[in-house]
Amino acid sequence: QVQLVESGGGLAQAGGSLRLSCAASEFTLRSYDMRWYRQAPGKERELVASISSAGGGTNYADSVKGRFTISRDNAKNTVYLQMNSLKPEETAVYFCNAGLQIWGRSYDYWGQGTQVTVSS
Repeated sequence: QVQLVESGGGLAQAGGSLRLSCAASEFTLRSYDMRWYRQAPGKERELVASISSAGGGTNYADSVKGRFTISRDNAKNTVYLQMNSLKPEETAVYFCNAGLQIWGRSYDYWGQGTQVTVSS
């Protein structure tokens, strides 16, 4: 069964750090563009960071630039999100997403999410 499984969430103090991981099973992440989203209670899901399949080009939401780093280890079939200088307003469920468009077909997979809670 194709799956994305996030881990690494938990409780952090304001100013602290967490590293999220997203591991794939039953498919290879190498060809996929990967994204991290987050959704806070009562808010829409927002894109936090993305990394391309080819070359690893990255993009970040303005609110996390300079503090978050997305990376991928294709050998481990895993994508990471290093989060530093965390803020209480970044408390949310963080989701991993894998996307691929090839030969006129789209492939889009989501993980179940991991809770990040930042205390003030």
